[in-house]
Amino acid sequence: MVVRTPGAVPSGLVHPTRWWHHLPDGRLRCDVCPRGCRLREGQRGFCFVRARADDAVVLTTYGRSSGFCIDPIEKKPLSHFLPGTPTLSFGTAGCNLGCAFCQNWEVSTSREWDLLADAAAPADIATAAVAHGCRSVAFTYNDPAIFLEYAVDVAVACHEAGLRTVAVTAGYLEPGPAAELFGAMDAANIDLKSFDDATYRSVCLGRLRPVLETLEMVAGNGRTWLEVTTLLIPGLNDSDEEVEALTGWMVEHLGPSVPLHFTAFHPDHRMRDRPPTPADTLRHARSIGLRQGLRYVYTGNIDDPAGQGTWCHACGRLLIGRCGYHVSEWQLTGDGACAHCGTPLEGVFETEPGRWGARREPISIPAGRPT
Repeated sequence: MVVRTPGAVPSGLVHPTRWWHHLPDGRLRCDVCPRGCRLREGQRGFCFVRARADDAVVLTTYGRSSGFCIDPIEKKPLSHFLPGTPTLSFGTAGCNLGCAFCQNWEVSTSREWDLLADAAAPADIATAAVAHGCRSVAFTYNDPAIFLEYAVDVAVACHEAGLRTVAVTAGYLEPGPAAELFGAMDAANIDLKSFDDATYRSVCLGRLRPVLETLEMVAGNGRTWLEVTTLLIPGLNDSDEEVEALTGWMVEHLGPSVPLHFTAFHPDHRMRDRPPTPADTLRHARSIGLRQGLRYVYTGNIDDPAGQGTWCHACGRLLIGRCGYHVSEWQLTGDGACAHCGTPLEGVFETEPGRWGARREPISIPAGRPT
């Protein structure tokens, strides 16, 4: 793997890591993701935030964030995990993929340290989340895979404070680091960007197989609630054949109960030559997924009450109605079953839904010293 971004590593901003090893030629190989960046002293990996310093691979963004914001959990998107509740969301900078259509490219492609203006130790984040009434903390905006050590330490602090943790990720990791990351997560939304390896290579600068392996691992780890998102891009990954292949694979390898979100693309970053995704394309993809045997298929970034609602797979009645990010209907029993026929709804639910709604509330966290 060719290192994309060389440059000096800022002193005083490094944290030790363990997923790397020495190579015979003197370089160090980063083992977090399938890129396997090979680094000489002072070089950074493709992700920008993991670098070689003092003959070790270090994390240069531990304790630093591009900002903290309280979001509705549905925005991640997660539809079967604590519906209606607020989650404290944050990310850092950089990414280990290079998607031409990235919707958060200002953060994922940033090479400016000024972006990482907010500093907070793991315990400070957990304390702030509790103080603001959040039920969880979400690692999002860019991929927590690349700030693995910080994410895991924050997760530990959150669990000690009675909070849940959420990873929003592309799932582009090696098996060992993936097990460490998701072993600390109560829920995850993993982007399955395409079901075609050629698209992953040419448009995302990655590969499909490692993502499928991560999905299978998370679905089977026994602790992490999993949902999947596919951004449908006109003429790229929205054909009936690809949607059928993707949804069929999910049923066979992940099971029919893993929710899938088809979301609308808008022209951005390095892909401005394609139109926004028509709403009918998302509705059609949803119908394919349901026909293939998935129980819960959602549409996102459009106004579609049917595609945003959660429906009982047994009796067909509406269980959770949504208007945007608002929970407008709640037909679950106290133990998370259909109030009409008693069929359990898969997911993580409280007795009543949260009432956070669509609010987005940026917050500041008093600076502490990362440990």
